[in-house]
Amino acid sequence: MLLRLCFVCGLCFAAVTAAQAQTPDSTAAAPAAPAATQPPKDPHDKPNFVPAPVVFYEPETGFAVGATFLPTWRHGRDTTVRKSNGRIGGWYSQKKQLNLQLSHTIFTRQERYLVMGDILFFDYPIYFYGIGNDTEERNESEISYKLLIVQQRGLRRFWPFWFAGATYRFTDTRSIKADKPTVNDGDTPNLLLGLTERERQPTRISGLGPTVIHDSRDNILSSFTGNYLELQALFNAKGLGSDYNFTRYLVDARHYQPLFGSTNTIWASQVIGQFHNGSVPFRELANLGGISLLRGIYEGRFRDRQLVAAQTEIRQHLFWRINGAVFAGVGQVAPHVNDFGFGRFNVAGGAGIRFQFNRRDRINVRFDYGVGTGGNSGLYFGVNEAF
Repeated sequence: MLLRLCFVCGLCFAAVTAAQAQTPDSTAAAPAAPAATQPPKDPHDKPNFVPAPVVFYEPETGFAVGATFLPTWRHGRDTTVRKSNGRIGGWYSQKKQLNLQLSHTIFTRQERYLVMGDILFFDYPIYFYGIGNDTEERNESEISYKLLIVQQRGLRRFWPFWFAGATYRFTDTRSIKADKPTVNDGDTPNLLLGLTERERQPTRISGLGPTVIHDSRDNILSSFTGNYLELQALFNAKGLGSDYNFTRYLVDARHYQPLFGSTNTIWASQVIGQFHNGSVPFRELANLGGISLLRGIYEGRFRDRQLVAAQTEIRQHLFWRINGAVFAGVGQVAPHVNDFGFGRFNVAGGAGIRFQFNRRDRINVRFDYGVGTGGNSGLYFGVNEAF
């Protein structure tokens, strides 16, 4: 069970400057020319920088403290250009475990370019249940590793709301070890020890490939209307510095719309597929569960070469800055695409509360509780919506 007890508070502040220039007439005979005034910047375009201290407890980490900083801004004064945003944060735990994150989504002037990226570092234990769609809870194995992920997407607009470009992704996994020699029953060896010797050694993955994105969402952080579609192929090859040769294909489709003629009720849905061919190490396999995909299933509870999943959510404004949500999802993993079956879906669902501490940019803190297949349930804390 994943247990999180979190406390979050946000402080908002902004800074903006507006300049005005006047051009008086330089001749005495002619009447004075009217002042030429630069339009003042819309107050909603003010850059915003939100620090959010975080405190939580997990059995794997003990108590942990950290902070998240959430800058939002707009390039230029054209209000049809959507706001860019970033996230800078991390936490350090009682057990000397570290998690760091630097993320950004940037729309340049006139949305000519879209730049998205992440730099993530993890150093803490996880539970490994093996590979497949039918792994058993009794085989829970505690393992740990240090993981660095660097991903960057650079795209250029070629049609309204359509962008095309490339994605580069690099991962470095080190210090892979079984924290306990056996699984929970105390007799079976830790499942990590059943993997090949090569998969338990330090591994670098480096991949590059084309990406096409359609993004018509009205707000990137918390959407009321619009669609999102990402199509990506990532070729990981030794010529790029990768220890393994394999290809990953990604399809991510999302839809957002108000219900009952009001933005007080929003229906959000997502369908996602991830497919691999080639030699894929266990850490790079597609996996179900976690804070964003099928909340209620432990992240990585089910992992394999191929994945399909769908989830839907109703987001409801309740009162003041308080919103609620109910969600449900299904998904499965398989070694081959033709192994997928309608009777093999894992199921998850739950409900949650959001506090909107920045109304202007719709920045929410969310607390979700989910229950899912595999004997898991969890209380999740997050900033912004799951998808």
